[in-house]
Amino acid sequence: MATYKQTVGTAVTNFAGDKTGVVEGELWYDSTNKHFKYQYPNTTSAWSTGGSLNTAKARLAASGTQTAALAFGGENVTATTESYNGTAFSEVSDLNTARRLLAGTGIQTASLAFGGESPGTSDFSITESWNGSAWTEVADMNTARNISGGSGLYTSALGSGGFNQSGGTSEAKTESWNGSAWTEVADLNQARSSNMSVGDSNTSSLTFGGSPAYALTESWNGSSWTEVADLNTGRQGNSGGSGSVNAALLYGGENATDNLAVTESWNGSSWTETVDLSTARGSMGGAGTSNTSGFAIGGATPPSTTATEEFNTGVAVGAWSTGGSLNTVRYVLAGSGTQTAALAIGGYNAPPDTFYAITESYDGSTWTEVNDLNNNRYDLASAGTQTSSLAFGGSSPGSPNAVTESWNGSNWTEVGDLNTARSSLGGVGADNTSALAFGGSTALTVTESWNGSSWTETSDLNVGRRNVAGSGIVTAALAFGGKSPAIRSQTESWNGSSWTAVNALNTARGALAGTGKGTNTATLAVGGEAGTGIVGITEEWNGTTWTEVADLATSRTALGGAGDSTAGIVFGGSSPSITGATEEWNSPSNVINTLTD
Repeated sequence: MATYKQTVGTAVTNFAGDKTGVVEGELWYDSTNKHFKYQYPNTTSAWSTGGSLNTAKARLAASGTQTAALAFGGENVTATTESYNGTAFSEVSDLNTARRLLAGTGIQTASLAFGGESPGTSDFSITESWNGSAWTEVADMNTARNISGGSGLYTSALGSGGFNQSGGTSEAKTESWNGSAWTEVADLNQARSSNMSVGDSNTSSLTFGGSPAYALTESWNGSSWTEVADLNTGRQGNSGGSGSVNAALLYGGENATDNLAVTESWNGSSWTETVDLSTARGSMGGAGTSNTSGFAIGGATPPSTTATEEFNTGVAVGAWSTGGSLNTVRYVLAGSGTQTAALAIGGYNAPPDTFYAITESYDGSTWTEVNDLNNNRYDLASAGTQTSSLAFGGSSPGSPNAVTESWNGSNWTEVGDLNTARSSLGGVGADNTSALAFGGSTALTVTESWNGSSWTETSDLNVGRRNVAGSGIVTAALAFGGKSPAIRSQTESWNGSSWTAVNALNTARGALAGTGKGTNTATLAVGGEAGTGIVGITEEWNGTTWTEVADLATSRTALGGAGDSTAGIVFGGSSPSITGATEEWNSPSNVINTLTD
């Protein structure tokens, strides 16, 4: 048997306090506090944005996994089917019978669709089997119904509960599918509709929730249903579900008055509340095979949505910590550089109205005032490093301006103006010779590229907006959030010649900060103004999706940002009082655990 030293590479050492420089899992003895300790990464569960459906819909069915899913049927009584590859949905062959409120189960290449309705007509007993390319009608259910629970595989499935239009009643009936025919088996203990079911065969299933907002959970062993532990939050309205009889996930749905975002995890014996969906919704499709990997598809927020969300566990958690405060309190300022070598540029304070030319330099702990801009202004954009930056646009005061200034590490010099004067714009770039300006007042789409001496208009944003944030360089940038005048969640990726819509922020907001000055594949979206007011929300972009991570200690809007997704910095802003506070982001953070008797 290997010793601790052979496994880890070091012996257990003595250290007074929390040891610096330890590796994951390394054990040491804290001689000051007389405890053994070890360090491990801080992780959490999180929902992140997935690829959107091509057609917004609710009351649909789904099957498969987070990276290989199928979504079919739904509003407005549609036959459309879409296939997901982990990034994007593609339309594939339609169902033979258009319907909504149907049940679905199976995997992406072998699924079953059954039941459902078309308003004003009778319920459907129709069953269709999917072979990866087309739907084929197979044997009907014995009892026509809609909003029933479906679980299992396309050769071994279970349908339970549901609603019967003709009788106006919820069903307790359960039917078992053997690959060719349905057979009635033992009823549920509680008749209900819009219940959610998970399971991997017709002999092992779990069904939970249902109308009217039941918390009841029942487990199927192949011959009978047994009541087990209730949900913490009763719900109805086609919530989403993933997993198996021993490891399930339930998310969203409705109660008597509202859509829900509540997510619960089942461990085989009890339900535990975990992180909420970013968007409360019901009438969605759900996919996934466990309680560690779920997929919420479409639904009604209302209205019907194309949005999807992916649930994962073990997501590394970063943390915000307090840095040195600005010398001059202000907001609607710009920032550039890194966490340990940043610039805070311009800004505004009131009352009385004060428009700043002030520039401050950060060394990782303290801000120092350096030479001012030539033009007092606020709501400007910037790009570059602490020793080579560009500041452009803004207001100074009054109308938006086109002024551009270049920083050489000690002084600002006026250079070529923007072609379009504007404030509230986004800006990114590597240094004072290469930058990109986009958006701005009043919800502009205009994009301009800087080559060191002049600005050139290039391809427009797809969605015009002001108060937009950005990250990246002139050949690979990201634009996210903003207002137009509605608060926006859209994200667009720039490849050096054009903008392409990619996955949206989980929380729409404007006047936020971005901290990814190097690439369009890794950044943070921080703070801003959402529909609920000023927020401290932080979302991390991994090149494909946004995931909500730790909030700022102080919620704020119109703040400055610099750094990158692993070592970011934000400063200033309004909360709503104007602040000079600085916060530093480090990811992932670690946790020190103390071994006790």
